[in-house]
Amino acid sequence: MRAIVRQQFGGPEQLVIQEIPNPEPLPGHVVIEVKAFGINHAETYMRKGDWGDVVKVSGIEAVGTVKSDPDGKFKPGQKVAAIMGGLGRTINGSYAEYTQAPATNVVALNTNLPWEDLAAVPEVYATAWTCLYGNLDLASGKTVVIRGATSALGQAAVNIASHAGAHVIATTRSRERFRKLQELGAEPVELEGPYLSRRIREYLLAGADAVLDLVGNSVLQDSLALVKRGGRVCQAGFLGGLAPLDSFNPLLQMPSGVHFSFFGSFVFGTPEFPLSDIPFQTIVDRVANGTYKAKPARVFCFDQIQEAHRVMEANQANGKLVVRV
Repeated sequence: MRAIVRQQFGGPEQLVIQEIPNPEPLPGHVVIEVKAFGINHAETYMRKGDWGDVVKVSGIEAVGTVKSDPDGKFKPGQKVAAIMGGLGRTINGSYAEYTQAPATNVVALNTNLPWEDLAAVPEVYATAWTCLYGNLDLASGKTVVIRGATSALGQAAVNIASHAGAHVIATTRSRERFRKLQELGAEPVELEGPYLSRRIREYLLAGADAVLDLVGNSVLQDSLALVKRGGRVCQAGFLGGLAPLDSFNPLLQMPSGVHFSFFGSFVFGTPEFPLSDIPFQTIVDRVANGTYKAKPARVFCFDQIQEAHRVMEANQANGKLVVRV
């Protein structure tokens, strides 16, 4: 089969198409014929070696059809999505014509969405749903600030939160993207920058109920200052880079009574975070009927993987990047 293989750690030019053996069926795993896959920031970190030693074939998510399942849970030809479960980290991932994922990380879907549209859904919507409903206790009438909202994950979060009846305040680094976020249901949209909490608290005096922080460590303390007593902050991204905080003393620097948590999607498929917790079919149905606006920002061919990584790394995606196999 054809696969996109990382020759060595480095830039996008290290991703090349090679012929490698098809994955062999294993108990507890599902072999999937990949129809399309999304591009994620995580894969750029893996490509550069920022996340330690990883397998040669990247890709943490895919949509396609089942080729084989030794355990018989999934039928050949069945439409499925696969996320995480070691894909791209410890086992060859979705940057290939076929991949093999743990059955715990595969979900069946009934949909007529085009493959490239379906590929824009799994990772970002599963993560956004879990952060909002799990970590941030999303409910109608609550005020939620989503920092880094023009990212694919951010747009999914705006979609979900606004549809749930929350008051969504979104941030972006570009005024040109204000309208896009407003169309998704955010109002107002704020320009990302230092002391955002001061600007928002000029009109939201009591503070927000929740903040989904996708920018990361560079704005964490400001995000903590955004929420009211009893409010929640969930960090789930590093759009501002991977640099750690120089110093952080929670006792002195965290507001009293504020809840802070982190969510990393690498836990999906574990007993504590089963995929059954996420209503994938409902999400896909809402995408299909237009309730969630989840079209990919750009679709690439298999042999355009280097360009896809360049666009992602330059922060020019403005939404989900998808590769059609």
